[in-house]
Amino acid sequence: MSKAAIITGGGSGLGKATALRLAEEAVNIAVVDIDEEGGNETVDLVKKEGADAVFIKADVSKVEEVKNYVDKTVEAFGSIDYFFNNAGISGSGEYYLDTEISEIEKIVGINLMGALYGVRYVAEVMLKNGGGSIVNTASSAGVIGQDSVVTYSATKHGIIGLTKSMVAEYAKDGLRVNAIAPGPTETKMVKEFYDNNPKMKENAEAGIPQKRLGTPEEVAELVAFLLTSKAQYINGEVIRIDGGFTNTK
Repeated sequence: MSKAAIITGGGSGLGKATALRLAEEAVNIAVVDIDEEGGNETVDLVKKEGADAVFIKADVSKVEEVKNYVDKTVEAFGSIDYFFNNAGISGSGEYYLDTEISEIEKIVGINLMGALYGVRYVAEVMLKNGGGSIVNTASSAGVIGQDSVVTYSATKHGIIGLTKSMVAEYAKDGLRVNAIAPGPTETKMVKEFYDNNPKMKENAEAGIPQKRLGTPEEVAELVAFLLTSKAQYINGEVIRIDGGFTNTK
């Protein structure tokens, strides 16, 4: 029987690249995103790879919509084996005391509450079926402090706490939960952030020992490895993929 995965933020960037990488392994994909056009495009590309896929529209900051994407995935594929808990936003790049409260609430709602809700309802299904594998998207800003992204950084530090604590509670029951901590990567979200804050792109590239941004495909290889049976004894880890960026901090 084919494995099934949920990927939030699957309409672009890391989510899209991971969907295509898992499709190469014949994994069926529930593509979850607020963006219908991007989500359906990913579905079409997955199907061209020979796997099955469905698009489920959801605002992950709303618990009812998270429950819905979990239920719809089980309806479509019968189980949830893998979960790439990836949906997130960055913010305006303003210093924290200049950031609007509405922006803080939005970032926390999507990045942290969305991730917490996702793990809550996906893990419930996985544990009923004997276990499963989750990869949460943290960030280089989740392992070090960075200016201009205080709220984002706080949510990504929270993702790491979620990852480690779920393992403490449920590893014995067959659940694996790991996190990735990408540095600056060539995604739509990062491009838009740097378009609004061009000096920060210069600073980022200068601070990366490999002197370039990462690619979504590079991150997708790591996520696919962590999700699947190739990484059976890796649990509770936060794996940096940043060209050495945080190694120098």
